Amino acid sequence: MTQKTLLRALAGERLPVPPIWMMRQAGRYLPEYRATRAKAGDFLSLCYNPELAAEVTLQPIRRFGFDAAILFADILLVPQALGADLWFVTGEGPRLSTITSEVDFSRLGPAADIHETLNPIYETLRILTGALPRETTLIGFAGAPWTVATYMIAGRGTPDQAPAHALISENRALFEALLDRITEATIEYLSAQVSAGAEVVKLFDSWAGSLQGADFDAYATAPTKRIISELKARHPGLPVIAFPREAGEKYIGFHQASGADCVAIDNSVDADWAAAHVQIDGCVQGNLAPGHMVSGGQALIDETRRIKQAFAKGPHIFNLGHGITPDANPDNVQLMIDSLRSA
Repeated sequence: MTQKTLLRALAGERLPVPPIWMMRQAGRYLPEYRATRAKAGDFLSLCYNPELAAEVTLQPIRRFGFDAAILFADILLVPQALGADLWFVTGEGPRLSTITSEVDFSRLGPAADIHETLNPIYETLRILTGALPRETTLIGFAGAPWTVATYMIAGRGTPDQAPAHALISENRALFEALLDRITEATIEYLSAQVSAGAEVVKLFDSWAGSLQGADFDAYATAPTKRIISELKARHPGLPVIAFPREAGEKYIGFHQASGADCVAIDNSVDADWAAAHVQIDGCVQGNLAPGHMVSGGQALIDETRRIKQAFAKGPHIFNLGHGITPDANPDNVQLMIDSLRSA
């Protein structure tokens, strides 16, 4: 039987102290990360340098002793591997060539051809399998198809994903063809990550909350279900975490609808509500507000313990409700961990 606490929680075990890791735990709030990124030259060069990507993945494990390490990469590497142009603008974030017409779509390659571009990512995972402590779980990840599609259609992040919603209205067939291509590529990508050493995979659907009603079911839930089903067929026993951020009431039943072993919840929903309505179906992950990593103090201690208590009756992975921000204080991360493990 595995001694890795994160895998035990994902298998449905209730633990007296939940395993803990943080989204974006390898990031700009750490001085050692900033130094390594400067050595790499730029963000994409860091993603595609296996030795340096492994190093930044390991940094928060060395510093904090988290129960899991998550591969350092980016959700937009899949569009790039499909043939989209990708670059990052300092201070503004990613930019991509847009997919808004059949001609644009025709320039994308098949899902099966992504691996040549993404081989450095698999090498990062192979390095990590030998470098991580025995008790630390290695998590692979990808962006969920809807979220990736929003970037590919708009060419950048947008506040309301309006370009993607407009394409659904104007040319649903094209949108669905793009979603299918991303879904197929995501299956290939995550399967290769598992073959390279990932023990768990997570699907980040950061913009799921902008989908409503039947569109949520069709474009958030259904692709996630297809990906999880295919991955579990290829890799029996593989645990999968799904994160349909800001799903609200749609969190209810998402375990069963998607096939996910764990549903990650954001901090817009209350932990007691999530325990009553979501955790009843399986493991949940979350959901401390990232702002506590900036402000710290007694409020951080109290909220960490409150969330732990709210989820104490079932399987739980402690995490933030979204990624840690660059202005976070590493001392507050340690305070969170100490508050969780000593309570």
